Amino acid sequence: MNNKQQKRLEVLETVDTSEMTLEEMHDVFNERSELLLLRNKENINFILKGKGKDYYAFQCWNFTKTLEQTGYGRISPNEIKEDGISFNKYSITLGNTKYGEALKRFNGKEEMLGFVIGYNECIYKNRIN
Repeated sequence: MNNKQQKRLEVLETVDTSEMTLEEMHDVFNERSELLLLRNKENINFILKGKGKDYYAFQCWNFTKTLEQTGYGRISPNEIKEDGISFNKYSITLGNTKYGEALKRFNGKEEMLGFVIGYNECIYKNRIN
């Protein structure tokens, strides 16, 4: 996502839709949804398709943001912020390629997405308790 798209997303998130027609609201929500998907799938290196692609992309983005705050295992939050992480079909790796240091390996993308969702849910439950 480039800077222009990031700024546009920030504008769309603050738009007051109370005085818009349904058609205008629809256009605003669609554009916002497309930009959110673009932002959320930046570090995903496999194809997301189907009805759940927005949900899975958001879960990966949320997982990334959590690791940037907490770190993962012996990898510090600063390392994750500097190098980033990437989601691949069989692993989550440090860095922006599938050849980086593996944080975790999986048998397939479904298993990896299940782990990410479960991790996010545990973090969320611990924060509210």
